[in-house]
Amino acid sequence: MTNILITGCGGFIGSHLAELMLSKGHNVYGTVFDFDGARNISHIRDKITLLNWDMKEKTQAEHILRESNPDIIFHLAAQSFVIPSWEDPEGTLKTNIFGTMYLLDAARKLTPDATICVACSSAEYGFVEKDEVPISESNPLRPSSPYALSKIGQDMLSYLYWKAYGMKIIRMRFFNTTGPRKTFDACSDFARGIAEIEAGRKDTLKIGNLDGIRDLTDARDTIRAIDILAEKGSVGEVYNICSGKGHRVGALLDMLLKMAKTKINVVAEPDTRRKIDDPIFIGDNTKMSKLGWKPEIPIEKTLSDMLDYWRAELA
Repeated sequence: MTNILITGCGGFIGSHLAELMLSKGHNVYGTVFDFDGARNISHIRDKITLLNWDMKEKTQAEHILRESNPDIIFHLAAQSFVIPSWEDPEGTLKTNIFGTMYLLDAARKLTPDATICVACSSAEYGFVEKDEVPISESNPLRPSSPYALSKIGQDMLSYLYWKAYGMKIIRMRFFNTTGPRKTFDACSDFARGIAEIEAGRKDTLKIGNLDGIRDLTDARDTIRAIDILAEKGSVGEVYNICSGKGHRVGALLDMLLKMAKTKINVVAEPDTRRKIDDPIFIGDNTKMSKLGWKPEIPIEKTLSDMLDYWRAELA
């Protein structure tokens, strides 16, 4: 039986990945920062071994590897939000860069033969020129937030540990990943707001900038890509995980409004939370497609499932 370690197991993508690994009969270990806050995996908690991990604590990385003795490590844990990274850039850099270094260094010593898939981000590309779209893995990295900078550090550390020590490391650059359980993105905010209005908890849906173009992948497609990379990906390489299609944020809102069970009063207000926004983000998934992966879940189903998720949460 294969031992799987998923860092950030209680998170959005981590919880979906844990379900997939269990369905394949693997022995799953998962790290969480807060046992009480791991709601996303409450339904499978008795089927996995949970380990506490504070990424900023150097010695804990060795502990979780000794406990799990993994054949495959999916490193998803991170401070994964742009806005908080502006509020606490130091904490974001320490968590993402040093936390990853602690994990890779512990793996180098304790589990040198493990395959390690590291979650990086399309945010690393940052300021993209129009003639660079769709964005390939070879595109220059021009970070537009402390979060993006931290993910570049994570990415380059992973490259360095592969190059210097011959470790089996594969880097995954996720573009916008959404779906049921997602929080704090436009689709999730819209879906939750509509569900709250349907439930009589609020009167209006407040919206910000609707002009951005986003490449969205359903988390259930994303975890299939992660699984394929662990099996077929080339060590030392980096892969975009993306749909290759752009969706205007306003069009996503329109789709959700048509699914609403009641009339939704929409109120526009300026969104001043992000210091810098990246207006167009569409990825090139050619490298993933060559491994036999392609997105299968239509955006309409993703949005419908998100809306149903929030309806159930608010019931």
